[in-house]
Parts: sequence; C-alpha cells; structure tokens
Amino acid sequence: MSLILFDLDGTLIDSEIGIVTSIEYALEKLGARLPPRETLRSWIGPPLRATFPLALGDDAAAVERAVALYRERFSTIGWREHTVYPGIGDAVEALATRGATLAVVTSKPDLYAGKIVASLPFGVRFEQVYAVSAQSSVSEKTELIAQALSDFGRPAAEAAMIGDRRFDIEGARANGVRAIGVAWGFGSREELRAAGADAIIETPSMLAAAI
Repeated sequence: MSLILFDLDGTLIDSEIGIVTSIEYALEKLGARLPPRETLRSWIGPPLRATFPLALGDDAAAVERAVALYRERFSTIGWREHTVYPGIGDAVEALATRGATLAVVTSKPDLYAGKIVASLPFGVRFEQVYAVSAQSSVSEKTELIAQALSDFGRPAAEAAMIGDRRFDIEGARANGVRAIGVAWGFGSREELRAAGADAIIETPSMLAAAI
C-alpha cells in the first residue's frame, strides 16, 4: 500500500481523559445527568452533535450550548490530555521509512486535529490532516477518505485506512480502500467485524504485516 490513512482518537492516541472529562464538564454546567463513564467512552469517535442528544434529548439549543462548553474546556486543557499508544510511533516511522505516504483522517473538528497531530513525536510523518468542520454533526469519514485519494492521486487499491471504530471501516469500504481495525482503541472487535474490517490487529507491531 502506498497511501496509509490513520484515524486519530483510539488509533494514534488514547484521548479518553481529555474528551470524556470535557463532556462531563459540559453536562455538569448544564445540570444534566451524567451517563456512566463507560457510556461516555463509547461517545469517542462520532461528532459531539451526534452524541450530546443522547443525554440532552432533541433540545437543539441545549446541544449547541453543550458543544460550546465542551470546547471551552477542550480548547485550553483537554486537547493536551492524551497519551500515545505504545508502539504506534515505531509503526508510523517504519511505514514512512518504507516510502508510504501517511495522512490522518479524523472525525475530530479541524479546530484541534492539526494542532494535536503536530504535537505528536512522529507528527511530521503525516503529510496531511483531514478533519471535519467544527459545525458538522456527522462523521464524514467517507468523504474525507475520498478527498485524500483525490489529493494524493492514488487508486483505492493502493490505500489502507487504519481505525478503531465502525466509521473508519465503513468509510474505507465505501471507497474500496483496505480497512484495518485496531483492537486497542474505543471500538470493540464485534463492532469492527460487523462493519466489515478486512483485518483486525491486536498491537501496532502487527500493522506492517496487515497492510
């Protein structure tokens, strides 16, 4: 594969603390009931406008207020509250050394995605970061993957998408791209299999062989 696309949250970084704590901050400010942490963990991946209604119902104004409160904390503190998964840096470096073109495709808003990737020890290895608009309420992975294929001029058969949630796998399959699920992120193996992953890997050291 000559073009390797990586998801960010749950694939390159464990961002649970920053994201979940910022969600809790927003809901507490609104006086809403806090779902269990395990439930909030499953919110990592989709856009906030798709998940806040699970706690706030169909109150569009409350959802927008929650998004603003989330960003109030995340933009100053939360974006830095993550850790790099062990071994993923080595895997990224190995793929880059082999001559693969690397990019990030994430559902995280463009307000933060580029800044986070640039802060990673291996961030320079990614030639582009594709992220959703801050106003989006859908994942947009399918469109972002298609944009990456177009920008780099690569056929789908020469590309792979690496991710931990069904949105990554579904976006890859919609574009005819090899879909590789990772077992160390926020999605389950069952979710990845149901979405149609071509392979599911247990550790970053298995990535090169899976590609």
